[in-house]
Amino acid sequence: QAQFVESGGGSVQSGESLRLTCAGSGFPFSDEIMTWHRQAPGKPREWVATLAPGGATFYNNSVKGRFTVSRDDANNTMYLQMNSLKPEDTAVYYCQNYGSSMWGPGTQVIVSS
Repeated sequence: QAQFVESGGGSVQSGESLRLTCAGSGFPFSDEIMTWHRQAPGKPREWVATLAPGGATFYNNSVKGRFTVSRDDANNTMYLQMNSLKPEDTAVYYCQNYGSSMWGPGTQVIVSS
């Protein structure tokens, strides 16, 4: 069964950067569409970005131009480079392969103004 472990979160000031890491296991990582999601306090979980096996990327308009998703299939790892962070990016960030019902523990990102 698919498992995900997210890491790299932290507390930063507005305008700073963070890189999140997603380690996947239990499924053919290199064949899968991978996604990032986030959940802010008191709000439903929302989609952030998608990375297809061929390298195509898709982003929520709220992060487009600031976030970049990439993958290292040799190590079953996906990254989310987050630049120019804003307070509204504060959330717990999650990753999963597209269509999965499983979620990892997430990693907390706090952006202060």
